[in-house]
Amino acid sequence: MSRSKGKPPSTRQRRVNEELRHALTRVMAQARFDDPVLAGANFTVTEVRASPDLRNATAFVTPLGGEDLAARVKALNKASGYLRHLLAEEIELRYLPRLSFEADASFDEAARIEAILARPRVAADVVAGPDNEPRDDDGP
Repeated sequence: MSRSKGKPPSTRQRRVNEELRHALTRVMAQARFDDPVLAGANFTVTEVRASPDLRNATAFVTPLGGEDLAARVKALNKASGYLRHLLAEEIELRYLPRLSFEADASFDEAARIEAILARPRVAADVVAGPDNEPRDDDGP
């Protein structure tokens, strides 16, 4: 589920990404947010992507229930300092990355692809397999 455009992440980056993802999930579940948008909200942290120097990290999140995603991501970005402080107590890194949050659109993209695959014409092509010659639907 990598979203990077350039060089693939190093082994260290991948390990830090996963450690951050797990710790951030734990921290967000236990955090006491003052912001009413975040109070009582549950999130799934689907991916964390740290920069090559591990100074910045972007967490891709989706709220359970999916409601008001934009407002909740904005509120998480406002609370990133608080969450970073909580993370510092959970994991041990020389430099804890600055956090930013983005909405994870992968579930929406997967639903869009599923809808396309469910269309009758596409489903018929998928069932037929690649060995069949292309169908000409304009013919008799």
